[in-house]
Amino acid sequence: MSDLVSAHSPVFDPLRLGDKAWPLKALFVLAGTGFLALSSQISVPMVPVPITMQTFAVTMIGVIYGWRLGVVTILAWLAEAIVGLPVLANGAGGIGHFAGPTAGYLVSFPLIGGLAGWLAAQGWTGDRVVLSFLAHFSANILCLVLGAAWLATLIGLEKAVMLGAVPFLIGAVLKSALAAAVLKAIQSSGRQPVDLP
Repeated sequence: MSDLVSAHSPVFDPLRLGDKAWPLKALFVLAGTGFLALSSQISVPMVPVPITMQTFAVTMIGVIYGWRLGVVTILAWLAEAIVGLPVLANGAGGIGHFAGPTAGYLVSFPLIGGLAGWLAAQGWTGDRVVLSFLAHFSANILCLVLGAAWLATLIGLEKAVMLGAVPFLIGAVLKSALAAAVLKAIQSSGRQPVDLP
């Protein structure tokens, strides 16, 4: 199937970042961490884990930047959080978040961004709306599994599933659908990639 995809579908690279010099890529990494930080502030408080737009932003960065640069960007954002910058939900930051209830979700972010980006590189994006949805939904489910697995070490498996996974399933569906729609719009918005210097 990957041969079929590569033979008939151009690689989804709307920003043409694959061919750009590292200084320009570094600027995109910085912009990406800003996008992730802003998305983290769109939050619905819940206990023990808030609902945010983080997973939407993480998977979009993975797809639009490509999985490699996407993972670098997500790791840079997490490093900003570790050193205390207020880039997480509700303006939080600090290393303590990597040991508390949200740690499993945070650790999953480079993996899910990489997964969504890798699937997009296989053609699961743009005009292939169902595959695009499935790429983002798979990444969201992986995040919930890893997040709930860590949470289970703190509050037990049943509570972790009921508080750390089940309430987020509808959000995972909605964010995956939104991502697929946005990427379809990007693909359809001119069929020409953005030409950066």
